[in-house]
Amino acid sequence: MADDEQLSIYDEVEIEDMTYDETLQIYHYPCPCGDRFEIALCDLMDGQDIGVCPSCSLMIRVIFEVDNLPKPPGQGQQGEQVAVAA
Repeated sequence: MADDEQLSIYDEVEIEDMTYDETLQIYHYPCPCGDRFEIALCDLMDGQDIGVCPSCSLMIRVIFEVDNLPKPPGQGQQGEQVAVAA
């Protein structure tokens, strides 16, 4: 992100400390306001690292390695054969 210096980051959080929702493909982390910070898997894969709370103005920086992220559905399945009933 080009204007990181202008962001007011509440905290830096390791991705291992966050909860991953496989259905929504979103990482969550508790926010002091009572809601939770969120960042989508696709945003992380695009190199974004700022999680936001939808209820307040707080933001966190997520510390992670792209190589360690879960693969989105549909990826990593190339070349697999699928049985089809005739």
